[in-house]
Amino acid sequence: STISKDSLKTSLLQLECHFTWTLLKQHVGLEALEETIVDHIKFFIEYNIIDYNLLSYVCHLKNSNEEALRNLQKAEEAIQKHHPGEIARRSLVTWGNYAWIYYHMQRYEEAQTYVSKVENSCKKLSSTAHGKIQLPEVCAEQGWAALRFGRNYFERAKNCFENALKSEPDNPDFNAGYAIAIYRLEDVAEKYGEERRSCLKALKRAVELNPKDTTVMALLALKLQRLQQGNEGERYIEEALQKTPDLPVLLRYAANFYRRKGEVDKAVEILKKALALTPKSYVLHHQLGLCYQFKILQFQKTRYAPQEEVDNLIQHAIFHFKIVTDKKPMFFSAHSDLANTYALGKRYEEAEKIFQEVLQRNDLPCDDKQTIYLNYGNFQRFHMKSELKAIKCYTEGLKIEKDSYGRKKCREAVETLLKQKIKSGLGDATDFGTLGLAHSLNGKKQEAIECYEKAIALDPNNEEYQNALAELQLS
Repeated sequence: STISKDSLKTSLLQLECHFTWTLLKQHVGLEALEETIVDHIKFFIEYNIIDYNLLSYVCHLKNSNEEALRNLQKAEEAIQKHHPGEIARRSLVTWGNYAWIYYHMQRYEEAQTYVSKVENSCKKLSSTAHGKIQLPEVCAEQGWAALRFGRNYFERAKNCFENALKSEPDNPDFNAGYAIAIYRLEDVAEKYGEERRSCLKALKRAVELNPKDTTVMALLALKLQRLQQGNEGERYIEEALQKTPDLPVLLRYAANFYRRKGEVDKAVEILKKALALTPKSYVLHHQLGLCYQFKILQFQKTRYAPQEEVDNLIQHAIFHFKIVTDKKPMFFSAHSDLANTYALGKRYEEAEKIFQEVLQRNDLPCDDKQTIYLNYGNFQRFHMKSELKAIKCYTEGLKIEKDSYGRKKCREAVETLLKQKIKSGLGDATDFGTLGLAHSLNGKKQEAIECYEKAIALDPNNEEYQNALAELQLS
């Protein structure tokens, strides 16, 4: 019998699996993501089913469907091993992925077989008539996948784990996922100047429910450190390092903790150990680069910095940041880190080239763009000694209408420079106009009005300034 492709597609869209969770490949570096999952499989046996399911989807995105099928076989083996009594219940996502991959391979009979397997299992598992079923572990699996796809998905991850917790509020795994999701959301919010409720409670609860989960323990330590409770945090880090001394993800968080504490050499040592365990991890390379950058800046503050040692550190930092930008082009702050390191080494042309390249990308989110304009402005101001170009960069960051930490810093920097320029009598209409914009964003209405009036006096036909002034006078 020929299977109708359309009715098959309709059934496929009903499935709960990676193919229906809209996880888009433009938000990740596929190679880096694949390496991360492979590393995770090695160190976290208990997540193997989830990891192999996700890996099958990543392989499909890389156009290797045969490889995707092999990973689904491994997921099935793990299900047999860990949940022999609940095969159907634990296989829904795996079978859903099978169905989609066979569909993409135009093997419609096999696709239909798996669709039927899922539909029949759901009918047995569910009392509802149409057999659509929301299992907490499937919600959680979507949550873990969402965390892996990056910051565009953190809000969704939080909601998935929240859903799973409704049915099983004391499940250690769901609590860990929930805590990690709100930790990540808070991380992003801090960078972009938004307020979030604290993840402290969730992290503490996850650690209580599963004292063996050293990943969550380390995140709790980092959170405490940010709340100026570093000593309590360090106790958690030390305990975690005793429990799992060879767990790369823990080593990475521990290194982060010591770097922030200012113990950079200790951080470097820990990161080298982690890199020996997972040599391909781009995050470890980024952290190492940051450590070397920190040391360069420390040396440059002292009067007699050993030049050879500084040059050596610059080489190291560039080497590690380059690995990151090659592997994970979406990791935008790493491009700034690389450019800043070239600048520290007085390699200005290379720094300039990176800023230009990254600013020309059309997949650059607003807040990242603002932060890059801030860094580019600082580069022009402090390295190239061009205040005019710096003002231009900060202004570009300011003009992007999204509140963020980067925009706030652009505003502060441009205010300082423009006030100096105007004070020395060199201010033109554009300078007054930009300062007006900065003031109005800062809620300083009266100062903004005065600036726009001066801008209009110098450039009477400028509609932009006239509109801005009229809006301020009406508000």
